Amino acid sequence: MTKRLPRTPLLALAALLAGLTLAACGSGSTDPTTHGDSEGAYVQAGRLVYQVEMSRELNPFNVEDREYLAGLSSGAAKPTATEEWFGVWVRVQNPTGTVEPRATDFRIVDTLGNSYKPVALPASNPTAYQPGNVATKDGQPVYPNPNSVAGSGSINGSMLLFKLSTSAYSNRPLELQIVPPGGGTASTVTLDL
Repeated sequence: MTKRLPRTPLLALAALLAGLTLAACGSGSTDPTTHGDSEGAYVQAGRLVYQVEMSRELNPFNVEDREYLAGLSSGAAKPTATEEWFGVWVRVQNPTGTVEPRATDFRIVDTLGNSYKPVALPASNPTAYQPGNVATKDGQPVYPNPNSVAGSGSINGSMLLFKLSTSAYSNRPLELQIVPPGGGTASTVTLDL
C-alpha cells in the first residue's frame, strides 16, 4: 500500500510557487520607461517619473469643469465650433535624492502629426499644472502635494489644459509627449481617448 501525502501541504506549495512565478513575471511592470501604452503607466522624463491620471474633454457649462477652467485669461480665445477644451491630469514623482525641476514642455500629438500645446492657467487655479521643482525623498517627493486640492481629490493630479480640434478624435491614438527639463527625447503616454 502506497502512503499518500496530505493534499493541503501540496496545494499550499503549488499556490506558493504559482504566486512566486507571477510575482517574478510582473516585477518590472511598475518600472518607469519612456513610453506608456495607456494612462496610468509610469514614464520617466529626465530624472522624474510622470503618470497620467486621467484625460477627458471639458464642458465649460458643467459646474465641475468650470472650476478647472478658473482663471483662464479673458484674452484666451475660446474654442471654436470645431475645437474643445481637453484636460490631462498628471502626477510627478521624484525618486532621486535631490530637488529636480518638473517638465514644462508638453504636447498632444495625433496620428497625422498635428500638435497641441497646453494653454496657460494662472497659479491661482489650484488644479493647474505649474512649473517648479519636486523635492527630495526627505521632503515632498510628489507633485501635486497630497495635501493640496489637486493632490487630495479623486484624480490626484494637476491639470494641463489643451484646446483640441474635434478632428483629433478621428486621428487617434493621441499621445502626450513630455520633454525632459533641459531638452532631449520626449517620453510619451498614449491617452485613453
